[in-house]
Amino acid sequence: MSSPPRTDRNPGPSEHVATSLRERKKAKTRRTIQEQALRLFAERGYEATTVEQIAEAAEISPSTFFRYFPTKEDVVIQDDYDPLLVAAILRQPADLAPLSAVRAAFRSAFSELAPEELAQALYRAKLSLSVPAVRVRTAEGLFTTIDGLAQAVAERSDRDPDSPAVRTFVGAVMGAMLPAIFSWVEQDGAEPLPDLIDEAIGYLEAGLPI
Repeated sequence: MSSPPRTDRNPGPSEHVATSLRERKKAKTRRTIQEQALRLFAERGYEATTVEQIAEAAEISPSTFFRYFPTKEDVVIQDDYDPLLVAAILRQPADLAPLSAVRAAFRSAFSELAPEELAQALYRAKLSLSVPAVRVRTAEGLFTTIDGLAQAVAERSDRDPDSPAVRTFVGAVMGAMLPAIFSWVEQDGAEPLPDLIDEAIGYLEAGLPI
């Protein structure tokens, strides 16, 4: 009698290639949807732009849109910055103090963004502050950011990410970072975002001198 097929084997090279191609195609589709959505928002206004119009511009169906973005608000707030920041924190030298590590990580992560990425981020930030529905989703998304940063800080410090010390630390960092982003939007990007965030965390690192 023949043996049953194995189900615990490692994927072969061809399967890795197929998975990689699928992931790249999904990433490209996600970028296209977001780019077309932001273009239409700029041309027609957020409220006047429908999911159907975004889908048509991206050459997909509305159902495909919702597979990538659960709501129209999500097409504004979703990005890859949280994993970028977490990875930058974990790359910092182990002997660097937690706040110094976070400050260096934020500086390096935001400095890596291309000018067109920063321009898109600025427009998305403007929408997040000016459109009530997007503002609500942005506030909800902050909890995800806090959780990710807490995991990274806890891993570097060998602490529990849910401990009051870690959560308070991350809350203080976010409290310093948000006004910097607000200033960036108010100035229409005149001052570089990495400089504003670095200055804000620098005040925190110095004990908030006034």
